[in-house]
Amino acid sequence: MQIEIRKILSFVEEVRSEAGKSASPPLRKVAVAAIITNPYAGRWVDDLGPITTASEALGREITSLASSLLKPYSPESYGKAAIIGISGEQQHGSAMLTTVFGNVMREAAGGGVAWISSFTKRASPGSTIDIPLAHKDALYVRSHYDGISITLPDAPLRNELAIICAYANRGQLNHRIGGLAAADIKGKDGLV
Repeated sequence: MQIEIRKILSFVEEVRSEAGKSASPPLRKVAVAAIITNPYAGRWVDDLGPITTASEALGREITSLASSLLKPYSPESYGKAAIIGISGEQQHGSAMLTTVFGNVMREAAGGGVAWISSFTKRASPGSTIDIPLAHKDALYVRSHYDGISITLPDAPLRNELAIICAYANRGQLNHRIGGLAAADIKGKDGLV
C-alpha cells in the first residue's frame, strides 16, 4: 500500500536551564508528524495489515528527520503517537504504531529494548497531543519519564492520520527522586 503524505511537521524543544540551574547538555526533545491520507476513513475494513506494513517506510522517513533534528545528541528516550481524523477509527492509528513502526524507531535510536510508550486519539484539526517519552533501554528509569506536547494547526482533516515519532537526548533536568538510573542498565534486555 502506498501512503500519501500531505505534509510533514517538525518540532524542537530545547530546555537549557530550570530552577536557576543550567543544564549541560541541554534537554532537547524533538517530534516529527506525518499527515497522511487515511485509506480506511469512513468505511469498515477487517484487515488493517496493509497500513501496518506501510508504516515501515513512513517510519523510516520521519525517524530519519527526527534523528537529524536531535543532533548533535543521540536518542536516550522515545515515544510515538497518532491523531486520527474524525472519519477514521482509533484502530487505524494504532495499526500504524505497532512493532513494525516501533522497530524502525529503535533502529533510528541506535537500538532500544524497552517498549515504546504511545498515545492515540481521534480529534479535529488544531488538536494538541502529549507524546509520552521513556528510556529506550529500560522503562523504569524515572529520570526519563517525560513527554513533548505538540499542536497540529490544520491537521488531521476528517480523512487523515497524523503519525508521530518523538525522541529526547536525556532525562529530566535536576532529576533527584531516585529509582533505576540510566547508568545502571545492564544487559540486552534492559534489566539490571
